[in-house]
Amino acid sequence: MKIVRAKFQGDIFYGELVDDQVLRYEGSPLVVWEPTEEKYHLDEIQLLSPVLPSKVTGVAKNFHKHAVELGVHDYSAPRNPVFFNKPSTSVIGTGESIIYPQIAQHVDHEAELAIVIGKISKNLTPANWSEHVLGFTIANDLSERVLQGQDGTFNGNFTRAKSFDTFCPLGPVIQTEFEESPELNIKCYVNGELKQDGNTRDMIFSIEDIVCFVSSIMTLLPGDVILTGTPEGVSKVVPGDEITIQIETIGTLINTVK
Repeated sequence: MKIVRAKFQGDIFYGELVDDQVLRYEGSPLVVWEPTEEKYHLDEIQLLSPVLPSKVTGVAKNFHKHAVELGVHDYSAPRNPVFFNKPSTSVIGTGESIIYPQIAQHVDHEAELAIVIGKISKNLTPANWSEHVLGFTIANDLSERVLQGQDGTFNGNFTRAKSFDTFCPLGPVIQTEFEESPELNIKCYVNGELKQDGNTRDMIFSIEDIVCFVSSIMTLLPGDVILTGTPEGVSKVVPGDEITIQIETIGTLINTVK
């Protein structure tokens, strides 16, 4: 199932995307929901962020080649995932604008597979983690590199660099049918030019590793999102650029920098 969150004539609801139509549901997939008989064509509605998380947790440098392109040429994977949090106010949906901060000097796109949590989750294990995941979506973990630290180390301020409003586009859907060890192609285009072309099989820490470790530190709530890291090819974006991210089985996330 592909779950969407949409707006029609000012009314916000969840639904199921089937081809080019959305079947409206009453309620929420995070609590309880029931299908209605109402259907809308995609051109009738606005797709919103498919979820409103209490927090977004991101894994840093989870692709070796991405760590190298940031300047860490002798990079060796840590024992556990290194992560940071982005606020809920950084989240926007497909089609919405990324607002370029006034203080920004160098903003990069980062195309990522995102995990959407479906249940209250604490101390998950390899045996039960997938039961707590609602599905996968697409994320763009925008980052201001000067604030983050241009030398590619962890000496910069990750939270400040990644927490600006609109710096976490999500969508367009939550794909609830997933494999526990997926091999999904991740592509990112800027103004139609291919910049990132990676695959989730190249992640240093697996989805299982990430979900179990993060849940050992903090309680994950229904709707929370975990970003799994970005492949190599990140590049600078400026106002006027259109960023298009595609992940197979999920869809296409498109945002313009304003």
